[in-house]
Amino acid sequence: MPEDIHLDLGEDRTLLLVDDDEPFVKRLAKAMEKRGFLPRTADSVAEGKALVLEHAPAYAVVDLRLADGNGLDVVELLRERRPDCRVVVLTGYGAIATAVAAVKIGATDYLSKPADANEVTTALLSNGESLPHPPDNPMSADRVRWEHIQRVYEMCDRNVSETARRLNMHRRTLQRILAKRSPK
Repeated sequence: MPEDIHLDLGEDRTLLLVDDDEPFVKRLAKAMEKRGFLPRTADSVAEGKALVLEHAPAYAVVDLRLADGNGLDVVELLRERRPDCRVVVLTGYGAIATAVAAVKIGATDYLSKPADANEVTTALLSNGESLPHPPDNPMSADRVRWEHIQRVYEMCDRNVSETARRLNMHRRTLQRILAKRSPK
């Protein structure tokens, strides 16, 4: 998809980008602007929520893990303020449980970093009719373990102590696991 082609985005082309990786969000904002979007950026949950309250956009790309909290809080507010907003959750900590949680609260799609502007645009504009291709490589045992931990963590409303109790795991061990990126 060429960068400078304007897509049919509808009347409202506003786009909110919430990510604490400043170089990434600046590049993405510039690329999305070339595609016809009108981007505004935020680097925290608090700033993202403030921008949503000021003017709920038609489109949003929200990072899952931000310095001051969870990007899903921004997604929830977006759904309250503008139910038709097309939201893509973007994260470097991709897990099935967080993808399910994101979709349950109203995200249109979920992408793992690194994702480029073409992938983000496709996800924002997709109508959900096409199924994703099956993976070339199945998950490793470490990845399956990671996914299970993430699923229990989401089921416990992201409460580390309760998750550790249910997994029969020390809380600090669980915190270290959650702080790391997902295994390949």
